[in-house]
Amino acid sequence: MKGEEVNQRNILVVDDEESIRFTFASFLSDEGYQVETASGYDEGHALINEKRFDLVFIDIILDEGRSGILLLEEVRNRAPETEVIIITGAPTVQTASEALRLGALDYLVKPVRQETLVRATEMALKHQILRQEKESYQQNLEAIFRSVQDAIITVDEDLIVVEANRAAAEICGIDRDHAAGTVLDRLDVKCGGTCLQTLRKTVADGTRIDVAAVECGSPVRPDQVVSVTATPLMRRNRTPSGGVLVIRNETRLVELERSLAECRELRRIVGQSDGIRNVVSMINTLSDVHTSVLISGESGTGKELVADALHAAGNRSGRNLVKINCAALSEGLLESELFGHVRGAFTGAVKDKVGRFQRAHGGTIFLDEIGEMTPQMQLRLLRVLESMEFERVGDSSPIKVDVRVIAATNRDLATSVGRGAFREDLYFRLKVVEIHMPSLRDRRDDIPLLVQHFLQAFNRKFSKNIQGVSEPVAELFGSYHWPGNVRQLENVLEHACVLSRGQVLTEKDLPPDFMPGFGATAPAGAAGNTASVRAIREALKQASFNKSKAARLLGISRRTLYRRLEEHGIRT
Repeated sequence: MKGEEVNQRNILVVDDEESIRFTFASFLSDEGYQVETASGYDEGHALINEKRFDLVFIDIILDEGRSGILLLEEVRNRAPETEVIIITGAPTVQTASEALRLGALDYLVKPVRQETLVRATEMALKHQILRQEKESYQQNLEAIFRSVQDAIITVDEDLIVVEANRAAAEICGIDRDHAAGTVLDRLDVKCGGTCLQTLRKTVADGTRIDVAAVECGSPVRPDQVVSVTATPLMRRNRTPSGGVLVIRNETRLVELERSLAECRELRRIVGQSDGIRNVVSMINTLSDVHTSVLISGESGTGKELVADALHAAGNRSGRNLVKINCAALSEGLLESELFGHVRGAFTGAVKDKVGRFQRAHGGTIFLDEIGEMTPQMQLRLLRVLESMEFERVGDSSPIKVDVRVIAATNRDLATSVGRGAFREDLYFRLKVVEIHMPSLRDRRDDIPLLVQHFLQAFNRKFSKNIQGVSEPVAELFGSYHWPGNVRQLENVLEHACVLSRGQVLTEKDLPPDFMPGFGATAPAGAAGNTASVRAIREALKQASFNKSKAARLLGISRRTLYRRLEEHGIRT
């Protein structure tokens, strides 16, 4: 270690042998250090009180038989930042262990070779720099810790706790005075340990993990719910040097959310965005109002969930909720399914059949994809809605029902009315009140909540313990266009959960046809459409122009895809 870098490093050699003092001073001066010597305890003691040294070499036996251990203790008391190396001519386990216990960094056995002395000096001064950096780092952390109300716990790469703030005691019951220096697994916590497992995973993998709505499972705090963020601390070479765990008490917020969700059974509608809040507000407003409701929104946004919530929230919740997909059946079959038929009404009608309207008497009927209905069926449905009376196929006896009608569409019915593809009178009959489900790209802040919601469901379904997604996956989910909306997100997560072997979903767990560049930017005018022209073309390209696969990518039916291809004049 030569040059300007070490010129200011001061070293003291305390030894009653003049030859040792001279040799050490010569060797270390040649390396560029500033060296002073002392021949015994008193002289060494005076220099230590007078000047600051970076490193002190102390002989174990000094003048008049006094021990160098006493001088070591003096150095530790007066200058704790100074490194100390003991010199001994007759090493014993007792003296060595005592010196190390009192704070000596190392001990050297006489005679000391030049390369040994230089190497020990370099090591001691490097250790001093690292210790000073660590102390500065801890002081900065403590200042940060004192300014926040979240629990913060830091560990090194060996999962030994470096620091825990006061909030860690309040939220987690961790005694900050005893936590430092304790291995993470040995912390005295009375909870499920999910937070600590997340930190352990972050340090091992070097990736950030966010976990929302963790129930602590503590007998002391049984209702406490927290959100967790575990972030790795990285060296300059990008290798983990430890991790930081931030725990936020979300109990009050979660209690409010749960109260809202459990009231009127809205648990399955997940989100806190303005669009979802408006949907929930409309559901609560319309719950007991006997009127037709039209639910609009792209495919996969959760329109059926709104229908479920409307029925469950109202005074008809104890009666049937009957559903039918109007796009899944031909006109003849749809008529039979809606209104029923009598035996012999058509080929294959071997017995009487009760229709969906009749089964929904006193309750609710949900007509999904109402925009796909043929003009003839639109007319018949309009008559039923006006009178709440219908006839079964092949029968002339009218049947009176009391049914609340909820319809859903992924089409812009107003545009369809303008083109003459949908009856205006039926449109206004259905759209007494409209609830619009926003697309997932218009409620990106809800994606983390949806991810956790689906992960909890798939953990139960597949008996797994997946805690969250990696930071790259979270960023990908946040920027992706989601042409298939929430349904596509659910399918992607289900695929990933089935394949994942760890507790954190990574990019390799995602479906191979889920590409980061696919539709990352929403095209202008996309709201209300099943998929934009751009999204359709990209889906076809990724699916190698396999229309069934492209429809699955878009989260729509193959029939709807064919109709969109025709509407937009897309040739394949």
